[in-house]
Amino acid sequence: MNRLPTLILAMAGLATALSPALARAQARADTVLVGGKVWTGNPAQPEAEAVAILDGRIAAVGSDADVRRWAGTQTQVFELRGRRVVPGFNDAHVHFFDGGQGLASVQLRDAPSPEAFRDRIGAYAATLAPGRWVLNGNWDHERWTPAELPTRQLIDAVTPDNPVFINRLDGHMALANSLALELAGITRDTPDPPGGSIVRDAGGEPTGMLKDAAMNAVYAVIPEADADEIATALRAAMHYANENGVTSVQDMSASPDILRGYQQLLDDGELTVRVYGAQPLARWERLAGPGITAGFGNDMLRIGRLKGFADGSLGSTTALFFEPYLDEPGTSGLPSDEMVEQDAMLDDMVGADAAGLQLAVHAIGDKANATILDMYAEVARRNGPRDRRLRIEHAQHLRAEDIARFHALHVVASMQPYHAIDDGRWAEKRIGAERAKGTYAFRSLLDAGVVLAFGSDWFVAPMEPLMGIYAAVTRRTLDGAHPGGWVPEQKISVAEAVRAYTAGSAYASGEESLKGTLEPGKLADLVVLSDDIFAIDPAAIEGVRVDATVLGGKVVFERKAVPAGP
Repeated sequence: MNRLPTLILAMAGLATALSPALARAQARADTVLVGGKVWTGNPAQPEAEAVAILDGRIAAVGSDADVRRWAGTQTQVFELRGRRVVPGFNDAHVHFFDGGQGLASVQLRDAPSPEAFRDRIGAYAATLAPGRWVLNGNWDHERWTPAELPTRQLIDAVTPDNPVFINRLDGHMALANSLALELAGITRDTPDPPGGSIVRDAGGEPTGMLKDAAMNAVYAVIPEADADEIATALRAAMHYANENGVTSVQDMSASPDILRGYQQLLDDGELTVRVYGAQPLARWERLAGPGITAGFGNDMLRIGRLKGFADGSLGSTTALFFEPYLDEPGTSGLPSDEMVEQDAMLDDMVGADAAGLQLAVHAIGDKANATILDMYAEVARRNGPRDRRLRIEHAQHLRAEDIARFHALHVVASMQPYHAIDDGRWAEKRIGAERAKGTYAFRSLLDAGVVLAFGSDWFVAPMEPLMGIYAAVTRRTLDGAHPGGWVPEQKISVAEAVRAYTAGSAYASGEESLKGTLEPGKLADLVVLSDDIFAIDPAAIEGVRVDATVLGGKVVFERKAVPAGP
């Protein structure tokens, strides 16, 4: 992608402020968008009417009259006709390949009963050749009455020739049919691995349900996706991202094969999202060895972040708490297989940080969050002060005393607000109302001065930032049981939610000088919305749609035609 040098862009921006005539003498814009309501995210110029784009960057933001002066005979002019424009959404936590692959697999998220669950799996398996795996699924047993976990016996009869390994929507437990268990060598005599659980029936036989580290035995026998399968999944994921206004994603599962897929799409001119890929914390030396540090790459594809795990999930009762679950009083959750050996995990964190790599650790339960904060403090103590952009992914259940520690340790809270209106349907039966007060504590974190970076955790939740904004602002659970909001004191404003999906996510990846706000010199990534989310009733945000998505000055998605002016 061709760009003017940063210095020239800065001079062009200065020229716009000082002399429109001088700016016109220097350059004509490739594209101008006029006649809109532009939320810039820039405190020095929060609102504007129009944007000029030159060489993939923003050249000017201001009034219609000022921006039209950038238009020449070859400039494309888009008439916004009063619509709202915001910076491109930056999803700070996705599993991009898995989500794209899941778009083509059996869809179980909304299966209303075990019978519907079984029938959908059987119908999908019937379309596959014998031996092909049935994967993904993203089922949610909390939709069923009673909310009991499925078993292999439920699906064996409809999948006699196809191994099945379908995950719950949180990704922390999955159901295997008998064929998949056999291929993985899991029997009644197989012990629970550290950080995992093989669910068993009253007679000691595996039910097919595997939690966290116990899933690894099945993953080990699933054939790897080839380059064509990866490319197909990434294309599907990019389309889904763009139609929802997502211009940047931070992929927490970017294996070397997936990174090669991104690279090939970039080389072929097909990549329509900017990607920051994360590698497993335990493999930090793979990056540190050749001297790669945080932010290595270019404006389209970067690496240098490491993803670790402290625990599992609330829905799988593997999130790690100080106190037991109310509905499963025999457990308070599980540390991840990484954190079972906490000293070894800390050594990895210290080594990776010393090598200049960024740390991002999944923590759901209050004990998991407190433990990772302790470990981050020790990393800083050992390696000395610097700008680390430490992150906790999810930061889901927090004690009041730990919220201030996020700010003190400069830890970014990378959170997914859609989970609040999803889990809020049933979370209190797990942890009770008192612990729920510190659940998805957006307001408390912001008030403590903590940077929020919003995302979706897709495939776990929809990659739809507008629904995430709706969730953060209203906290109205999906079942309609909390019209005033679940834990309503943790609501935030629309502007705060949008900022978390744009500038906050850019800060979390160390890219705030490039993206996250609409101001001269930054990448021309923006979204045109069907309605003004800052003016309508927040409850109506659920119905707002993305009309157009612009990446680097190019339209990568249009829901309906954006008419060109003269």
